[in-house]
Amino acid sequence: MVRAVSREQFRRIVSQALAEDLAFGDVTTEALVPSELKGKASILVKRDGVLAGIDVAKEVFQQVDHSLRFRALAKDGAKVRKGDVVAIVEGKVASMLKAERTALNFLQHLSGIATETARYVDAVSGTKAVITDTRKTIPGLRLLEKYAVRAGGGRNHRLNLGDGVLIKDNHLMALRASGVGLGDAVKKARRRALRATKVEVEVESVKQAREALSAGADIVMLDNMKVTNMLKVVKLAQGRALLEASGGITLDNVRSVAKTGVDLISVGALTHSAKALDISLELELE
Repeated sequence: MVRAVSREQFRRIVSQALAEDLAFGDVTTEALVPSELKGKASILVKRDGVLAGIDVAKEVFQQVDHSLRFRALAKDGAKVRKGDVVAIVEGKVASMLKAERTALNFLQHLSGIATETARYVDAVSGTKAVITDTRKTIPGLRLLEKYAVRAGGGRNHRLNLGDGVLIKDNHLMALRASGVGLGDAVKKARRRALRATKVEVEVESVKQAREALSAGADIVMLDNMKVTNMLKVVKLAQGRALLEASGGITLDNVRSVAKTGVDLISVGALTHSAKALDISLELELE
């Protein structure tokens, strides 16, 4: 489970983003906008969704200019409606313009992830299934993207390659050359991993699921498995391991997958395909 993102962590991420956007300054604003001009800006939501990243947006404005006053009107995880103002920024207009795009990029992207996650969470409401993310994230933004999943009501899968054993098809392919099968791979991982480390294995058939369960896997991932076969594995497992459905999960089929009785449903689309929530900055002059 991913820990909360610390202030230092997202300060570093924001600093890198600003270095990218302001590498050569803001020639337009510096040429046209008087440095002493003051104003107020409203951050406006233009589509219904779930908010995530408000503190990250605040950090952007404050790194650009510590004198800017940022007042959040909504918290991460809040459901927002089209037309809602989620924050007010006051101070130098030039500073607001320099920070605007980077702040909105973070806020729109993270809110899009939270919004998409909430849709999946709502779709499986009333079942025991938990919606989780994957490692299909934008390099450098994983901590924030996984935070946004939590803001949308989902849970986090592995943070990185050291966060639990996950034996996938390519691992098994590599082991096959030396005569090591699925069950032996699980046992080998169990012997070599730290005591508290969970061992998960990806399977594509009921036969493989039976082998993984017999070998003592903690979690069995049912990869691109038909619902009829998921039902067979749930009956076979009888609670001996957590069952995770993955691969080909959409809003159209997620509820039928959840109703099989699986414990987890991992959805890569939460982070790699979520549509950004439309949010803008509306400027007013004093």
